[in-house]
Amino acid sequence: MDNSRRDFLKRTAIGSTMAVAGGILPGFSATSYNRIMGSNEKIRVSMMGVNSRGSALAQTFAEQTNCDVVHVCDVDSRASDKCRKMLDGLQKIQTKGFKDFRESLQSNDIDAMVIAAPDHWHAPAALLAIQAGKHVYIEKPCSHNPNEGELLVKASSRYGKVIQMGNQRRSYPNIILGIQELKEGAIGRVYFGKGWYTNNRGPIGIGKEVAVPEWLDWNLWQGPAPRKAFKDNIVHYNWHWNWHWGTGEALNNGTHMIDLLRWGMGVDYPVKVSSSGGRFRYKDDWETPDTQVINLDFKENLSMTWEGRSCNGRYIEGSSVGVMFYGEKGSMLMDGGNSYTIYDLNNAIIKEVKPGQATDARNLANPSGGLDGIHVQNFFDSIYNKGTLHSDIHSGHKSTLLMQLGNIAQRIGHSLEIDPQTGRIMNDKEAMKYWSRSYEKGWEMKL
Repeated sequence: MDNSRRDFLKRTAIGSTMAVAGGILPGFSATSYNRIMGSNEKIRVSMMGVNSRGSALAQTFAEQTNCDVVHVCDVDSRASDKCRKMLDGLQKIQTKGFKDFRESLQSNDIDAMVIAAPDHWHAPAALLAIQAGKHVYIEKPCSHNPNEGELLVKASSRYGKVIQMGNQRRSYPNIILGIQELKEGAIGRVYFGKGWYTNNRGPIGIGKEVAVPEWLDWNLWQGPAPRKAFKDNIVHYNWHWNWHWGTGEALNNGTHMIDLLRWGMGVDYPVKVSSSGGRFRYKDDWETPDTQVINLDFKENLSMTWEGRSCNGRYIEGSSVGVMFYGEKGSMLMDGGNSYTIYDLNNAIIKEVKPGQATDARNLANPSGGLDGIHVQNFFDSIYNKGTLHSDIHSGHKSTLLMQLGNIAQRIGHSLEIDPQTGRIMNDKEAMKYWSRSYEKGWEMKL
C-alpha cells in the first residue's frame, strides 16, 4: 500500500469516527487497514446477524477451506451463543462474539463482513464496513430503499472495496449455462418473463407492547430506523412485513427471481412499473402485500412480471418459486434450483438439465444448501483479484430497485414512469417520498 493511499484511508477513518449513537464507535483507528492479505491466506470474516439465515451463512463460510469466521455479531445473545457453538465444531479457531458489530469493524483481525441482519440494516451496515476498510457480502436486498442503493454504488467506487450481493443463483453452474443458452438464442428472441414465489404463511396477530426481553438489545436492533416501542410479534421474522424495517415478499424473495429475469433478458431499468395486490388473507399487523403482481415494461420492447402469494402456496409451473422466459421459438423454465428446462412452442421438452443437488425454496434459513459456497468463492476470488464478481453492487442495486419500484407503485396506487437511463422515477413527487427514508439521529448514511 503506497503512502498516499495509507494517508487517504487514515483520513477517512478519522472522519468516520462519531461520538453519537450511529457510525463507527469512538476510538476507531486506522490500524484495521494494516492487514495486507496474501493470495494464499485465509480470508477472515465477521458475521452480522446470525439468528436464522445468518447462521446458515456462517456455516457456509466456515466450511470454506480458505476462510475463518472469526467474529459473530448479534443483538440477540441467544443467537450469538448458538452460532458460536456451531462454529466451534467446524473450525479450529475460537470465534469471538460481539453485540455491536461496530466493535468488530474496529478490529484488524477481519477482512470482510457478512451482513444478514434485517433489511433496514443492510445498506447502513455495508457502508460502515467498507468505510472501515472491509469487504462486504450483503444479503439481498442490498438496501431498504432506492437512495440507500445509490449510495452503496457510489461508495463502492470511492472506497474500492468488494461488495457482493447474496443473489446466489448468479453462481449456480447450471443456471449460468441456461442463461448462456438463452442469450445464444435457444428460444429465439425473448420478449416476456414471469417470476413467482408462493408460500402458506400464517397470521402474525396484533402485537402488544411488552417489556424488551433480556436477551435482546432492542435499541441496537433498530439501529438506523427511527425508534418504535417493542411489540411481541416483530422479532425475529415478522419485521419483514412492516414497512418501517422490512420490504415485503417482493424484496424478500422477489429480488432473486427478478434478478434472473433481468439477467437473462439483458435489461437494466424499466420505463413503466405498476403493481396490484394488498394484505388480503388475514387482519393483523402485516402491512406489506401478501398478494402482489408487479409489472415492468422496458424500452427494449419486452416486459416482465413477478407474482407473490405469501398465503396461498399453490405452485406455478410445478414449483413454489421460479422464472419462465418466453421467446419466439419456445420457453425456458428455471424452477428456483440449479436446473432448467427448454420447451418448444407446442410444450414439448427440448432439453432438460437436472439440478444435481436438491434445494428447498421454503427453507427460511438455508434454501440452497451447499450451492451458496460457489457464490462465496466467487466473492473470495474477487478479493484475491482472481475473478469478477457475479453480483457486484451495481448489478445488485438494479435488481433490488426493480422490486422497490414495484412496492412504491403499490403504496401510492398508480403506475410509475421511469427514466430508463437512471432508474429514477419521473415527474411524481408523491412517489419520490418513498425514494429514501428518515433515520434515527446520528445514524444517517454519509459517504
